[in-house]
Amino acid sequence: MTEPKAPGKIGLWTTTALVVGNMVGSGVFLLPATLAAYGGISILGWVGSSVGAIFLALLFSHLSKIITNSVGGPYAFTRVGLGDFPAYLVAWGYWFSIWCTNAAIAVTFVSYLSVFFPILATNKIAAVLTGIAAVWLLTWVNVQGVKEAGKVQLVTTILKLTPLLLICIVGLFYVDLDNFIPFNVSEQSDFGAVASTATLTLFAYLGLESATIPSGDIREPEKTIPRATMIGTSFTIAVYIIATVAVMGMIPAVDLQKSNAPFSDAAAIIWGDSARYWVAIGAIISTFGALNGWILLQGQIPYAAAKDRMFPEIFGRENKKKSPVMGLVISSILITILMLMNLSKGLTEMFTFMILLTTIMVLVPYLFSAASYGVIVLQNRFWKRDSISKLVIAAMAFIYSVWAVVGSGQEIVYWGFVALLCGVPFYVWMRRKRDDDPTPKS
Repeated sequence: MTEPKAPGKIGLWTTTALVVGNMVGSGVFLLPATLAAYGGISILGWVGSSVGAIFLALLFSHLSKIITNSVGGPYAFTRVGLGDFPAYLVAWGYWFSIWCTNAAIAVTFVSYLSVFFPILATNKIAAVLTGIAAVWLLTWVNVQGVKEAGKVQLVTTILKLTPLLLICIVGLFYVDLDNFIPFNVSEQSDFGAVASTATLTLFAYLGLESATIPSGDIREPEKTIPRATMIGTSFTIAVYIIATVAVMGMIPAVDLQKSNAPFSDAAAIIWGDSARYWVAIGAIISTFGALNGWILLQGQIPYAAAKDRMFPEIFGRENKKKSPVMGLVISSILITILMLMNLSKGLTEMFTFMILLTTIMVLVPYLFSAASYGVIVLQNRFWKRDSISKLVIAAMAFIYSVWAVVGSGQEIVYWGFVALLCGVPFYVWMRRKRDDDPTPKS
C-alpha cells in the first residue's frame, strides 16, 4: 500500500539527494591531484576517513530515530543530551560555518564558470556579482519552501554525479597498474602518508548530517532520515574511492600533481579533448547544487535556535510557505558582504582563512552530537542489550571528530575556539531576555 504524501514535505530520494549533494561539492574534482603527491597509498587514507564517516552517519541515524521532528539536527541533538549552552555553541558555530562556506562555494562556482565565460577570470567585479547573483537566485528558490529547494537539489545531484559515475565505470578499463608503483611516493612513512591523506579526505564528508537539519519538512523523519543518511553516505564513499582509483590509475602521479582539472584530463583520455568541457559543466552543476543545499540549511539552524529563544526572534519568522525567510535572507546578506570583501586584494587572505576556519566550526557539532548520544544512551538503562554497541558508535564518532580537529592544524583550532567564544556575549544577551520574560513564544 502506497503511503500518502504529506503536502510540502520531501521524501526519501530528495532527502538522500540533499545528503549527497551537500557532500559532493567542488573539492572532489581537485582531490586526486592533491593526493597524487602521496601515490596509491592515498586510497588507504580514503578508506580510513570513510570508516569515520560511516560511524558519524550511524551516529546521526540513531539520533534521528530517538529525537524525532526536531528541526536543527546537531543543534537539537545537543540540546536534548547536553543542555542549552552547548546547543547554542553548536548553533552559533554551525551557522557561522554555513554562510562562510556558501561564500566559498559561490566563488568556486564562478571559477568553473569562467571556462565558458573568460571575462569572469579577468574581471573581478563581474566575477563577484555573478557569484552574488547565484546566491540570491538560490535564496529565492529556498524561500519558496523546502519542497521546491529539494526539487532543485534532486536534479542537480543527478546531473553532477553523471560525469563522476561515467569516469568511475569507464575509467576503470583504462587503469594502468604501473601508475600505482611505487605505492608511496611521498617522503613520509607509510603510516604518516595514510594519516595525512585521511586528514585531507575527511573534509570531503562534511555535510553527511544534512538530512537531520530540516527534519520538520521530511515525511516520516524517524524512518526517512536514517535511511537517507546511510544511503547517501555509503553511495558517496563508493563514488569517491572508485573515482580516485580510476583517475590515479589513468594519469601518472607526476602529471596528476600538475593537473588543475584531473577529472577533465581523465575524460580527455577516454573520449578526447572535447570531453573536458563536459566535465567542467559537471563541476559547475556540482557547485551550484552544493550551494543550493547549504543555503537550505543556513535558514534552518538559526530558525531552530530562535524557536528555543537562543537566537533573536527575527530568525524564527516564516513566510506562508513555512520557509524561515529571515534566516535565509540575513545569511545571504552576510555571504554578499564576504564576497564583496573579496574585491579587495588586501582582504583576500582573510577571506580564504575564514573559509578554512569553517571546517572546525562544523566539527564542533559532530563532537557535541557524539557526546550527547553517549549521555542519552547512559540515561536510558546502560545495561540494555544494545547499549554497548550504541556507546561504541558514540565513542568512535567522537574519536574520529577529535582526530579531524587535530588534523586541521594548531592555528585553525586556535581561531576556531576564538570564533566560538565570540558567540558567548550573544548567548548572555538572549539568556537575559529569556529570564526577564520566561513565557515561551508561540
